[in-house]
Amino acid sequence: MTRQFAGFLVAGGIAAAANVGSRILFSRLVGLELAVILAYLVGMTVAFVLMRSAVFPPSAAPIARQAALFAAVNLAALLQTLVVTLLLARWLLPAAGIRSHVEEIAHIVGVGVPIVTSFFGHKYLSFK
Repeated sequence: MTRQFAGFLVAGGIAAAANVGSRILFSRLVGLELAVILAYLVGMTVAFVLMRSAVFPPSAAPIARQAALFAAVNLAALLQTLVVTLLLARWLLPAAGIRSHVEEIAHIVGVGVPIVTSFFGHKYLSFK
């Protein structure tokens, strides 16, 4: 594992914690689907700040371009996260007999799914 990937995992872990924590709060106000999307925006903002400042080398590209590419990579990751979360929460975990903390378990797994694709997307697109 490279030092950069390790930094990506730490920054991503902090962003994922912000994502999951905010999803729990959002779920008190809206349905799971919208809560996952809103929480992803929170996590994405935290991730952009941390990764731009501490993980990837400074880029000569304008910040608006970096943010747009970062958002595009994260849109693909959001779709992965949403599909996995909903499949687990609505069908797979209940079918396996899991009844407690289903949404939390499903969301944590869903957030972890796009780690590798996001790393390479950010390394070669967002912060290039």
